[in-house]
Amino acid sequence: MYDNEQVLAAFRLYSQLSRDGQADTESMRQYIANDMIRGLVDQFAQEVDCTVIPAGDKLYLVPIAVTSPFHVKNATLKKEFLSAKAKNIDLYMMYLAILVLFGEFYDSYHSYEMTRDFITMGNWLESVDARIQALKEHDPEDLQALDAEYDYNWSQLVEKWDAIDDLRESSKQQDGRTNSRLGFLSLVQNFLIQQGLVSDLGNQEITLTEKAKTIVQRYYMDTEYNRGILELISSLERRKEGA
Repeated sequence: MYDNEQVLAAFRLYSQLSRDGQADTESMRQYIANDMIRGLVDQFAQEVDCTVIPAGDKLYLVPIAVTSPFHVKNATLKKEFLSAKAKNIDLYMMYLAILVLFGEFYDSYHSYEMTRDFITMGNWLESVDARIQALKEHDPEDLQALDAEYDYNWSQLVEKWDAIDDLRESSKQQDGRTNSRLGFLSLVQNFLIQQGLVSDLGNQEITLTEKAKTIVQRYYMDTEYNRGILELISSLERRKEGA
């Protein structure tokens, strides 16, 4: 049975997580050391389709289903991180870019240990482009079949990537205002930084945070969450290397 102090301590910790998305080092120590408090906090998180993860010196509240009130809604992603004109296909492209980025740190989705310390924006761009080019090698009918199998708009992704103006890729000003592929990745980078998933090292180099590493190890490789999309992306890399 839980006593009153344990319930209050657990509620205070959960309140901090729900308000800030994270809790400080002392709260994490309390969470890890006290089984009763940890059990209660985990139950509170489950009620809102979230999980609690210790990473580095902090605790994080992470939504694990779109039904969670803490899940970032598509409308919010478009409005706050992409552009007022963004469409659903921009979200698909954003999701693909994030999957490719994480894969670059983890030996193409087959390892739970990081194989590199950082990646440049240019390398990230090249990696996304390589996957898109491999997709373009499929016949249109094959792409449509992949759309249906994975419930993912691969066909439109190819069209979207081709439509992005890449004539200014060499421009020194590559940010959210630049209508280019690198400019798009800059918007995705800003989202990942805001979510505490990557750190900007300067010189257009980024690395994963402890929060991101823990999420990758727990959920990223799990087919239940990625719907087999990672395996397809990995096959695109193998296709690229075999070309």
